[in-house]
Amino acid sequence: MNKKSLFTKYLKNLSDVALRGDAREESFYSALAEMLQNVAHDSHREHISVTILPKPTDAGNPDFRLWNGTDRIVGYVEAKKPTEERLDLIEESEQLQRYRATFPNLILTNYLEFRLYRDGQRVDTVLTARPMVLNHTGTSAVCQSLQWMTSGCQSSRSIRASTARPR
Repeated sequence: MNKKSLFTKYLKNLSDVALRGDAREESFYSALAEMLQNVAHDSHREHISVTILPKPTDAGNPDFRLWNGTDRIVGYVEAKKPTEERLDLIEESEQLQRYRATFPNLILTNYLEFRLYRDGQRVDTVLTARPMVLNHTGTSAVCQSLQWMTSGCQSSRSIRASTARPR
């Protein structure tokens, strides 16, 4: 599956859940888990498993664990609801400070923006679509947002030039 079709499917799955109108943060977990598994597979890391709501850690209870399925943890993912557009505030919360200090690889996401932390420092940000696109306009606008994505997603280095609202 190429990156564009992988992310088109992911955004459609998110939109389908959002359009039901009764979704909570956890309602989107399966779409994110499937996307993470597909990315691992497409990057020739078939040995990576995604666990939703893994056993608690000393630092708390992140939403996802990526690991080899037996003994090696690759990283953790903390997901916030798709309507959460203030990831800067979440990033500075006590919970995220604790996670960043504990987990060498961590992703913070609202399902549309992904922030990667290595050893506590943010090293990259990827924005697949603006939360308002998913939260207020529906599937066609979400898929339309793919027109301004170059390869399925954009990193923070290139997103600044294309943050205009999709038409």
